[in-house]
Formats: sequence, C-alpha cells, structure tokens
Amino acid sequence: MATKPFLLSGSSQSSTSSHLANAVSSSFSLFPNLKNPAFCPFTITLSPIRLPSKPYPISCRASSASPSPSPSPPPPPTSVDPDGTGAAAPTGGDLYLERQQSMSAAALILKKNKKEGKKKKRRNDAKLPTNVACCYGCGAPLQTTEVDAPGYVNAETYELKKRHHQLKTILCGRCKLLSHGHMVTAVGGHGGYSGGKQFISAEELREKLSYLRHEKVLIVKLVDIVDFNGSFLARVRDLAGANPIILVITKVDLLPRGTNLNCIGDWVVEATTKKKLNVISVHLTSSKSFVGIAGVISEIQKEKKGRDVYILGSANVGKSAFVNALLKLMARKDPVAAAAQKYKPMQSAVPGTTLGPIQIEAFQGGGNLFDTPGVHLHHRQAAVVHSDDLPSLAPQSRLRGQSFPQVVSIGTITDSESVGINGSSLLWGGLVRIDVIKVLPRTRLTFYGPKKLKVHMVSMGKADEFYHKELGNTLTPPTGKERVESWLGLQAVRQLQIKFEDTNRPACDIAISGLGWIAVEPVGAAEPNDPDRRVKAGELHLAVHVPKPVEIFIRPPIPVGKAGEEWYQYQELMEKEEELRPKWFY
Repeated sequence: MATKPFLLSGSSQSSTSSHLANAVSSSFSLFPNLKNPAFCPFTITLSPIRLPSKPYPISCRASSASPSPSPSPPPPPTSVDPDGTGAAAPTGGDLYLERQQSMSAAALILKKNKKEGKKKKRRNDAKLPTNVACCYGCGAPLQTTEVDAPGYVNAETYELKKRHHQLKTILCGRCKLLSHGHMVTAVGGHGGYSGGKQFISAEELREKLSYLRHEKVLIVKLVDIVDFNGSFLARVRDLAGANPIILVITKVDLLPRGTNLNCIGDWVVEATTKKKLNVISVHLTSSKSFVGIAGVISEIQKEKKGRDVYILGSANVGKSAFVNALLKLMARKDPVAAAAQKYKPMQSAVPGTTLGPIQIEAFQGGGNLFDTPGVHLHHRQAAVVHSDDLPSLAPQSRLRGQSFPQVVSIGTITDSESVGINGSSLLWGGLVRIDVIKVLPRTRLTFYGPKKLKVHMVSMGKADEFYHKELGNTLTPPTGKERVESWLGLQAVRQLQIKFEDTNRPACDIAISGLGWIAVEPVGAAEPNDPDRRVKAGELHLAVHVPKPVEIFIRPPIPVGKAGEEWYQYQELMEKEEELRPKWFY
C-alpha cells in the first residue's frame, strides 16, 4: 500500500500535538474497528519531535506484519539521520535498488571512458586528411617554401592550379627529377640511405600506414621473388591487422630461364603457410610482361566488396610499377581506371619514391586503390649503399647463376678438382664475402643476383689484402673514392654449419637480404650404387661476411632453372591441410 503524507503545521510543539491527538481520537470514535488490529493494517506511532515553523510532511506506511491477536509493540525511538527515521526511513529494498543503480551508473561511465580512449587512439592513428593536396607522383604534401624538400612546387604554379581546382594534377620538383633518371633520395634516419637529401624518416613513413590495422580494407601485399625473405615483411600484422591479404609475388620474369612456375608456386605457398598470415591467395606476376596481373584484378574484384584496396610492400619491391600495370589492364574495360591512368604514381629505382598514400579512383563499384610508401627495412643491402649505387642492386634481366668451382659440363668434374674450393674466399662485389672453411666433394656455390656484381675467388689468406686493395675498383659497390673512404666494411660475420644429407639436390639457399641468394648444391648427381655416396654426405662449414645491419637467411632451396624441376619434391598433404593452404595462380 502506498504511503500518503499528512501535512501538519503549527507555531509550537504543544499546539501541534494537541491537534494530532484530537484527530486520532475523533478517528477512533468514528471508526471503532480501527482499534482492532485484525481490521486495521496500519501502525501509527507518535514520538516527541521538534517541528519547524514551516509545513513539514509526515508519512504513514503499511505494516508488513501479518495480523495477530495481540498488537505488536511499537519500535523504540531512534535518533534522527539524513535518510529519515521511523516511517520516513528507507526500506531494505530501497537501499538495494539504490546500490544497484549506483553500480550500473559506474559501469556505464567506465564503458564510456573506455570507448573514448579507443576513439582517441584511433584519432592519433588517423590518416592524412583528404583535404591536403599531394603530389600525384609520390604522395608528398604540396608546399612552396623548401625548394629541395619533397612536394615542392613553384608558388605561381600552385596558385594557378588552386584557382582552377587542379591541385591533383601537380607533379612536385623531386618527381620531375626522378622521371629524368636522377637518383634523389628523400628518406633518412634508421633504415634510410647515406648520401642524397634526407627529409623523412623511415619511422614517419611507417606511421603513415599505422591506421590500416583499425580499418576494414583489402590488403595486396607485394614480395620480390629475387629477395623473397628480405622483402616479405614478416611483421605485416602490425600494419594490416586482421584484414585479408592477397599475396603478389613480383618479378617472376627475372627467374633463370627454364624455371617451372608450378614448382615456384608450391615453394612460395609452403614458405607462406609457415608465416601464419591471413593470406587468401598467392599470385605469381610480372609488371613488365603483365604475367599474372589479370588474375590479381579478378581476385581483387571478388574480395573487395566495396572496401578500399591498399598496396603494401617493402621499399623498392615494385609497388608503383604494379599499380601502373594494374591500371593499364583495368582501363580496357573500366572507364574509371582509364581516367586514373593519366596521373599514375611515379616509379624509379630509388627506394622511397612514394612518400605518402596516393589515392586512385580505379573502381566503378566503390572503394579506392591506394599506393602506399614502401616499408623501409634496415636489414637490406639498400640501407647501407649510397643512392648512386642503388641501380646496381636492381636486376634488369633474367638471372644467370655464377658457379664456383666453374665447370664446362655437369658431371665431368672429379673429386680432386672439387676440393679446390676449400680454403677459398668468394667476394660478391664489395658487399658479401664467403669463406669456404670446409666443403665436401661434388659441392659448389652458385650466386644468383644482379649481373653488375661480379664474384671473385681468392685464397682465404689473401682475402683481406685483396678486399682492401680492390674495393671500389673490381669490387663494387661502393664506387668512387669518397664512398670507399666512408665505407665501414663487412663488420658482421656469421658461421654456418650446413648439413648435406642428399647429394642429389641442393642442401639450402643462403639468402642475402636485399641482394639475392647463394645455392649450396652438388655438382652432378651421385650414382645410386656409388659406394662413397654416404661419405659424400656430411656437414659444410662456411663463414659469411656482410655489412653490419644486413641479415642472412638460411632457407630451403628454391627450384630455379631446368634442374630445379628435376630435384624438387612436392609436399604430400592431408585433405584438411590442403584446404587450409592458400591457392596460387599464375
């Protein structure tokens, strides 16, 4: 039963008490049954109180006690507290309800603060504002103050283009130099390049991509087949988050003649599966010959679903060339891509050509294509070579292995001749030195990399003298007297113990980050009935010298050339394993 307040007023306590006593006695005379508890569920208690001069509400509430023959004794008088006493005191239910409401309000406040914290974090990782005009060639924000900095454009040209709303058609001064073959670097600091003009750090470029892990996008990740391990971006999760990845292998046209791409595709899928990434498909491509590009376009259209598409990859992996090839093929059927072809991203041999995300309207069904800055990795050879020497690290034609010891025809070399490689040092330009401490018969080293880097073999005892004497002359890069003087040398040394278990196939590849790889392989195949076959299998001992930041990878041999198809063994997989592996296309 609800509580009904009675309003009593009076100037003194005695008058108020007398009025209240008269009211109660008159109620009992009019309703005699009120004195019987069986008929009256109310309990009225009068306590001496000090009333204020103003009206003061008094409440009567229903008693929860069950009727009984004898009336229950009145509760003892209590002291006055802020929540009231007697009939005005809160019940246990009121206290419980108030406590629950307080806890719910606190939980809502904590939840709100948590959401605001996440929003702040996302704001910190926000991408470049779309209202900032950028160079369409490199993505650098346009500016008219620093002539040598990226994004510079003449002030008159800038105002004229701005007046006619044509800022998206401006190519900055640095991109114009790059288009004429000048090697102008713009990345400095950790993972940058000595020489040239440095304005942007590698960390700043990586930060420009940090917002991707919070967005729902489609990632197209590019990997250079010549530098597979060095350009793979093992920590791509830090940039891509949980977004799906289409893995594109570039420059397959540079593989040695006679290479079976079925073997290469299986080798790439096997290596990718071990990385445990969210790869939905693998594509072998060439931006130069357009091989495999149509398959990538089909996969993008299938998986895009209205999302933006981002091209990710390490520096100088061929992202801009890939985007240009993509637009050229799409322009045949898509008028939007045909219009975007007019202002294509700049491409050059300089790592760090692209300095900011370049938005390209290339799809009719919604979503944009973004060419992104290359992720600069300090462990690649390009991080220690002068900008003018960078073109010598980029192969321009099919790779041709340089083998040591050199043989006229496979199978004609004898064991005594093969032992001649023991105690030798092989110098790959001025960037790599391999000391052959111990090898077994029928063993040779084959170098796959840029043709401009020649391999020289000398005895291990004379290697130091030969290196210092010929550095900058026959051993290049580095080139030029000034670069040779500032060259720090091959400071890092890694001792390799390689097991040669099967003399019918290569033992492994020694991959040099940013350069190429060296295949440790047998000379010819051992006869099945050869009594010395077990003796010829064993352990090799090599020492590899490289510049200090450069990394060395030991990996399963990649099956290149005609011989690769003969010795490569496909993995036997269970049905469930086959379903989990990404499919590859060519």
